[in-house]
Amino acid sequence: MTEPRLWAIVGATGTGKSDLALDLAEALRARGNPAEIVNADAMQLYRGMDIGTAKLPVAERRDIPHHLFDVREVHEDAAVAWYQPAARAAIQRIHDNGGDAILVGGSGLYVSSVVYEFHFPPRDAEIRARLEQEIETEGLAGLLERLHRLDPEAAAKVDPRNSRRVIRALEILEQGSNTHGAALPAQPVPWHPHTRIVGLHVDRAALVTRLDARVEQMWEAGLVDEVADLRAHGLEKGTTAPRAIGYAQALGQLDGALTTAEAIAQTQALTRRYARRQVSWFKRYPELEWWDAPGNAEALLDSPPVAPGDV
Repeated sequence: MTEPRLWAIVGATGTGKSDLALDLAEALRARGNPAEIVNADAMQLYRGMDIGTAKLPVAERRDIPHHLFDVREVHEDAAVAWYQPAARAAIQRIHDNGGDAILVGGSGLYVSSVVYEFHFPPRDAEIRARLEQEIETEGLAGLLERLHRLDPEAAAKVDPRNSRRVIRALEILEQGSNTHGAALPAQPVPWHPHTRIVGLHVDRAALVTRLDARVEQMWEAGLVDEVADLRAHGLEKGTTAPRAIGYAQALGQLDGALTTAEAIAQTQALTRRYARRQVSWFKRYPELEWWDAPGNAEALLDSPPVAPGDV
């Protein structure tokens, strides 16, 4: 019996990863392999964040089991250190049932934490509480300056607007460890021996057009109403969900800080920037195979894996 594989379908937002994952799962199932899908999109972990994350509705999942969708409330933290063991446990259950696991998503750090050997330094609630208090009383600028002084490399990788990431970097430093930051290990070692990583590629100009249109469609589909409902369920109490692209802008629109046109334009610009970062992240995967979107599941199954360095 062939040992079950781990597939990873990655790439920029809007490239059709979910569709290819479904096609691949169906093709595998047609060959007697009970494949299932595991989410690797940080924002699709959240219950109720549907329109703004382009989450595939349950009715469109073709009766294929999906894991780690809608597993966190918007006020809860969904840090990668929480996600990694949950995703690996889901993959192991799929493998134990004899099926391939298909990891799909564009959140680079989340994908890396599963696909590669990736270890996280421990947490210290006391240090974290003190740093959070410092931000409340003194602002984020002082902590950023401290991080630049103590670990310039980590500071260059951390989003300076993301207080949670800045606090985490300093928390690790204070425990005497080097920060993992948000970086792929220099020489990544696959976690599962039978792993195949497929990246979907769309020409940049075509992707920009597609992404801009998708943002407009999200507003037409009722994203602002979705955010208003999530606000009533504690959206702004969370540390991650309210910062999501599109959700932060919809909150601004609800508060009157942004017009509809401004919220859409800001979301489009941030989405384009995010797509560039995603491509840059996944380009560093030595085993990654780029396939032109939409991809072909049957061709993928019938082709041998590309050796690292041959892509």
